[in-house]
Amino acid sequence: MSVPPAHPRVYHITHVDNLASIVADEGLTSDAAMIARGGPATVIGMSTIKQRRLRLPVDCHPGDFVGDYVPFYFCPRSIMLFVIHRANHVELAYRGGQEPIIHLESDLHEVVEWADDNDRRWAFSLSNAGAVYAPFRRRLDELSEIDWNAVSATDFRSPAVKEGKQAEFLVHGDLPWTLVSRIGVRSSAVRARVGPRCFEM
Repeated sequence: MSVPPAHPRVYHITHVDNLASIVADEGLTSDAAMIARGGPATVIGMSTIKQRRLRLPVDCHPGDFVGDYVPFYFCPRSIMLFVIHRANHVELAYRGGQEPIIHLESDLHEVVEWADDNDRRWAFSLSNAGAVYAPFRRRLDELSEIDWNAVSATDFRSPAVKEGKQAEFLVHGDLPWTLVSRIGVRSSAVRARVGPRCFEM
């Protein structure tokens, strides 16, 4: 058990090339919907993992699968971002580096309020939602079950820290663009492409 932040933020990472279509769609869509449409302009994830997520159940919402949800991390510097930076994972097709990756930041409580008002399911995992053993929760009073020390850690060589840092927040179906409060960028060049809502990572 650990104490969650008073105002937790969640972060969806994507390639800057995908931003225009996200804005045109007026929001983020689930992996299942994106795959059905042929995928985003630039894919940064691992295709085998994305396919597996289509079949992994979200056990706190029977009948739902991880791929039915829009995924977020609880930290801006995720392990997936590190994998992209290293660019040496055998299953990672993307080799464009970290600079073009942007973070779409949302306020967790605002997202939950919107989801509850719109009868939209949401959940969070205590570890990597793409792992078959990941436990899921569906109530805000269960946020203390996340290992927040691991989430904020910059050294994740410990297996326990690595697991905890990969906790995910999930919103079923899609998330409106209006709930994206800021966009994190790596460089001034990407900032120039993105526009005024930026903050540099």
